Amino acid sequence: MKNETTIFGIRAIIEAINSGKEIDKIFIQKGLKGELFQELEYAIRKAKINVSYVPIEKLNRLSKGNHQGAVAQISPVEFYEIENLVLSTIESGKTPLFLLLDQLSDVRNFGAILRTAECTGVSGVIIQKKGGAPVSGDTIKTSAGAVFKIPICKVDHIKDAVFYMQASGIKVIAATEKAQNLIYDISLNTPCAIIMGSEGRGINPSVLKVVDERAKLPILGDIQSLNVSVACGAFLYEAVRQRS
Repeated sequence: MKNETTIFGIRAIIEAINSGKEIDKIFIQKGLKGELFQELEYAIRKAKINVSYVPIEKLNRLSKGNHQGAVAQISPVEFYEIENLVLSTIESGKTPLFLLLDQLSDVRNFGAILRTAECTGVSGVIIQKKGGAPVSGDTIKTSAGAVFKIPICKVDHIKDAVFYMQASGIKVIAATEKAQNLIYDISLNTPCAIIMGSEGRGINPSVLKVVDERAKLPILGDIQSLNVSVACGAFLYEAVRQRS
């Protein structure tokens, strides 16, 4: 484990990327130009790191004004390789239960989900390298420290994780309101992985096409959707109920 760290300055960030530091997200000042900036952008693309182009005021808040146009946040946790995690989980003899998060963007939802995942015995959480919420201070706080207790993997695309799970004999279930079956009608006693979508768009349609099953929660009120962390908790505790 590592302490949460912030790096300031384009050259320092380039060196951090090239040295293999686990960078969660980079913030770059809008309108930045120059050869060094282009070198940074190339390094970011090559390493597939999350990046946001923001006003200078945002960078000033992150760095107290000493940023030279770029700020990087190093992850406070080490990420697992999905191949190693799946193999070790299968070899442990426990029935695998994985959680895949398809570009979940809110750090507090991410933290709340990690907390529930740890409480329900989830084998590991898989996130996408780009487009998702970073492991930030808010994530750590909302997770009540669960971020340090549950294995987290990063993949280039959630579909990569889906295909790997399926090849490993793990059924992949999408949590979506577009499903015909309720989660209570789906067997969760076998090795399985549950996919939760982003707050606004849900699960990517291309991902939905390749899952094994789809399931939803019953909605009895007028509001036709639940907060993603609440929905995730309902799905995971149904798995706990079935496996008890």
